[in-house]
Amino acid sequence: MLDTYTAFAGVRRIATGPLEETIVRAKAAIDAGESEPVLVFEDRTGTQLDFDWRGSCDDVRRRLALHPHFAGPAAPTERSGPGRPRLGVVSREVSLLPRHWAWLGAQPGGASAALRRLVDEARKRAPDRDEARGAREAASRFLWAIAGNLPGFEEVSRALFAGDDARLSSLVAPWPADVRQHLATLLARRASA
Repeated sequence: MLDTYTAFAGVRRIATGPLEETIVRAKAAIDAGESEPVLVFEDRTGTQLDFDWRGSCDDVRRRLALHPHFAGPAAPTERSGPGRPRLGVVSREVSLLPRHWAWLGAQPGGASAALRRLVDEARKRAPDRDEARGAREAASRFLWAIAGNLPGFEEVSRALFAGDDARLSSLVAPWPADVRQHLATLLARRASA
């Protein structure tokens, strides 16, 4: 599925679509004198992204490649230590109790292989629950940025994470239409993914 982005001017949606298209439309609104703050969100995660709107539309588009969210991985550096960087292995710290390390160490393939198997099994068991949680988290990030000052925000957050769709719908009913519709889009997106 193609990643989409949404731009809001205040609580009014001004663009939704692929990144470059959304940025171009947001920049056009700014250049036309938009008085409300323009915020851009990554729809998949609900993350607000900041852009440098100075200069021409071409200037803004050129800077996309340098944006920390979109820049490719850093150039590989010479490694002299253990690991398998060519296989895409990412090293991170994991804190476990000694009994957990003992159990992992006794598994076929060692601790790393056992952890990979456990994660893969967990992902297979509850993909719907993971998708629903991801949708709620994306919706929550969006709401914190765009609707934190709207009436009933705290209750909306509680209903969102309680999975109480009927209460959520009634609480957001008086909110601006574009905010309500985008919230519904974020929550429905995972069901169709």
